[in-house]
Amino acid sequence: MLDQIYDALIEDSLINDKASGRIKYYQYPETSTLQETHIIIDPIDSPVPSEYASNQWLMEDFMYQVEVWSKNRSDRDVVANRIQQIMWDLSFYNYGGGIDEWDKDLDIYRDARRYRGKKYVI
Repeated sequence: MLDQIYDALIEDSLINDKASGRIKYYQYPETSTLQETHIIIDPIDSPVPSEYASNQWLMEDFMYQVEVWSKNRSDRDVVANRIQQIMWDLSFYNYGGGIDEWDKDLDIYRDARRYRGKKYVI
């Protein structure tokens, strides 16, 4: 599922324009050198079996946090909102929680949103 999310992000023209080559998972940027918008996909939990029938699980439940880090608040917001639409298209909904912050010392804006979704395993 992680690869599907990554692929959907890099295929989007707006995301590609704002963060091309800077979409990572499990890997956070060095904040002291950050100059351009970065996207980080972070699995929050291992896939959990769900939706059972005839002693078989049919689906897995996934939870991810997708973060946008940027020096530009407007870029951060545009990218974060586009990611939310992409995640919706992948059948993930905004689970709530997350972070909307500005680091004054580094002048970096950060938006972290959590998404939950289910996918069939068969």
